Amino acid sequence: MNTNTDWAYRVFEPHGSEGWLPYGSDPEQWHGVITAADTDEGAKHAISRIVADLMTEWERTGLHHAMHVRVFLWHDEAGETDDADFVVEVRPRSDFDAP
Repeated sequence: MNTNTDWAYRVFEPHGSEGWLPYGSDPEQWHGVITAADTDEGAKHAISRIVADLMTEWERTGLHHAMHVRVFLWHDEAGETDDADFVVEVRPRSDFDAP
């Protein structure tokens, strides 16, 4: 039986010795809930929507604003980062990566 569930997410960015802090100037924008299938495929769908939103934001503001981020995803409700069901790290290509 394929049922839907809520996947809670939060996006964080690195802050040196402070560790990972909420992403962006408006961190409320980068956490929430996405309803998708209660399967690994549903989680992948939720993460892909979040990453697509990040890419759209970076393209809108200029790709030089793209940042290294981590997307944390929890089944049902957000918890501690150590307890996330899925973690995806996004590292946009930088000028240093160019050949």
